[in-house]
Amino acid sequence: MTEIYTSTEFGSLILQNKFASLPSIFYTHLAPTPLANPYLIGLSEPMMSTIGLNPLSADDEFCRIFTGNQLIPNSQPLSAVYSGHQFGVWAGQLGDGRAILLGDVAALNTTDRVEIQLKGSGMTPYSRRGDGRAVLRSSIREFLCSEAMAGLGIPTSRALCITGSDQYVMREQPETTAVVTRLAASFIRFGSFEHWYYNNQPEQLKILADFVLHNYFPELQVKPNPYQALLTEVTRRTAELIAHWQAVGFMHGVMNTDNMSILGLTLDYGPFGFMESFDPEHICNHTDQQGRYSYRMQPMIGKWNCHALGQAMLPLIGGIEETQEALETYQYYYQKKYDQLMHQKFGLLRHLENDEKLIEDFFSLLKNDAADFTLTFRLLGHLLADSDCKDNIVSDLFIDRNAINDWLKAYRIRLHQEQSKDHQRHQVMSAVNPKYILRNYLAQVAIEKAQKKDFSEISKLLKILEHPYDEQPEHDEYAKLPPDWASQLEISCSS
Repeated sequence: MTEIYTSTEFGSLILQNKFASLPSIFYTHLAPTPLANPYLIGLSEPMMSTIGLNPLSADDEFCRIFTGNQLIPNSQPLSAVYSGHQFGVWAGQLGDGRAILLGDVAALNTTDRVEIQLKGSGMTPYSRRGDGRAVLRSSIREFLCSEAMAGLGIPTSRALCITGSDQYVMREQPETTAVVTRLAASFIRFGSFEHWYYNNQPEQLKILADFVLHNYFPELQVKPNPYQALLTEVTRRTAELIAHWQAVGFMHGVMNTDNMSILGLTLDYGPFGFMESFDPEHICNHTDQQGRYSYRMQPMIGKWNCHALGQAMLPLIGGIEETQEALETYQYYYQKKYDQLMHQKFGLLRHLENDEKLIEDFFSLLKNDAADFTLTFRLLGHLLADSDCKDNIVSDLFIDRNAINDWLKAYRIRLHQEQSKDHQRHQVMSAVNPKYILRNYLAQVAIEKAQKKDFSEISKLLKILEHPYDEQPEHDEYAKLPPDWASQLEISCSS
């Protein structure tokens, strides 16, 4: 049984729960299910500071709180109901099957509030034959990637900490359990809207939309059609988010509508991956055998998901034309953000007529020679506009040396067209082309050490990934090409 938390150590952590102000049909109140003898595995110091906690306060009691074994006063723990399309098929009712929202707290030095959610905290009415638990390996991956994406400057949910237990659950084999404490302004999803639409409950649909407008988009309430304005804004945020994903080579792996944030955040880290040897058809989720969520497909799926949300919001917006008008902004916002990010990645300050071909030709070379996406772009920023003396640091990554050398000549001509300055260009490119990403093998090394109760690699990776654009020469080995054994790693939805 979950105990009530009574210590004064976390007295400053005053919880509210604005989601609980919705009618009770939107959620189920329940307490987390305790785990046996929890211990701390990892901690994000920036997020501790965000909610006003001292990292030094992460003691045994802290572990019990953020495992779900004790409750903070005034918390109103609940799990939300939602539905969704999974792999393009309507799945019906889903919901927080292993997540419990404790409440929301004030973010330090802002007027914002942050929701605190425990993932892996036990069964809920929405568990659908699951045990409500998360295993250590997937929890480590989510903890690290949440903070890595924040370091990359990409909108995302965050992770406060990860706690573990020697309590086992069965997956393909017995595995130890863990809980990730996730933070976000809201965990409302596209599927939250779909739930009420497909259940033919227009009153609840309107209540949810009004709640979202009031709490997260108050400036849209004065628009002639606030619901159309809301769909337009969510469409814009989603399009720009996926442009960011494409620009750093991030693949989500499970872009179901129940995993899409109404605030345009990267949400629900499962079988994700970062592009290594470039292949636009790459599928990071071993379960996705049809390739629906491949790297190439992500922009199109983002658009598909926005249309699914538009369908759900149609009764509120009032007409097909108004709904379509909002959705048609997707391609504009995606292309605008993508072009901006691509020009930054190539160090191009102006947009000229032949830039698209130059960029496409480079991606063709990356594909043909399976060059490493992150390393190639990072090293491209070191080239000189007036000399080819450094060209080999890039061309050495390619098999067809003639083809890449021809491209580098064309690239240098393009740089001369805007009188590019090496130092300035290097700064621009280094600020958008990370040196460090969460490669699968790096996460795997951290997982294997953690399974032996050595959590030092998690802490080390976290510190490196908080500043992925910095050189950090002492950590150069973390930016190298992955070892041969890494190609055998497979990540699936099982967690």
